[in-house]
Amino acid sequence: MTRPLQAELQRGLGQLGLAPTEAQVQQLLDYLDLIQKWTKVYNLTAVRDPAEMLTHHLLDSLAVIAPLRRQIAELGLLSAESSALRLLDVGSGAGLPGAVIAICCPDITVHCVDTVAKKAAFIQQVAASLKLPNLRGIHARVENLTDKYQVVSSRAFASLVDFTTWSVGALAEQGIWMGMKGKNPVDEMAALPSSVSVFHVEQLAVPGLDAERCIVWMRRAELP
Repeated sequence: MTRPLQAELQRGLGQLGLAPTEAQVQQLLDYLDLIQKWTKVYNLTAVRDPAEMLTHHLLDSLAVIAPLRRQIAELGLLSAESSALRLLDVGSGAGLPGAVIAICCPDITVHCVDTVAKKAAFIQQVAASLKLPNLRGIHARVENLTDKYQVVSSRAFASLVDFTTWSVGALAEQGIWMGMKGKNPVDEMAALPSSVSVFHVEQLAVPGLDAERCIVWMRRAELP
């Protein structure tokens, strides 16, 4: 990865209030390299320009790290389970944001599920190449998963209704959904069933990206 991109990444990390280790910064850069190499053969992403990949993929995903850690702490999700916190990234594709979360949060077990075999295989390659024991790619439909996760995330995967409906079986009892969206999806939120409660909509500022981004945080609605 070229030095200008490394400098741009460091700048973006600073703007996001993140302070990863040197090893983690290198892993992020190596991860971008892997996306570029695999995309030439497997068409993992439509974005091909390295500088655009940095903003549209890497920094876009890094923008959720601080909010995710905040929600985990505020909701006591780590203390709710005896084992390490588990996160499922649905329709993960090239591992955005799943692989980025795995790099920056080694204390979180991240599983990336995708119905496309080559994309799940890519995640397995990322885990092996970057030595990320907390990252795993799963080739499956999310509806068929039986494991439970405290956080279930998605980025540009589907409507909030489809995302929550298809993944509810994988959500732990006290778990939360993290839906990454562009503009505030008012219509999608209005269409959610009464069994799903939106408890926070968080606006994101992605360094170098002049576009609206937000996270829709959801949980199971409490029964009356």
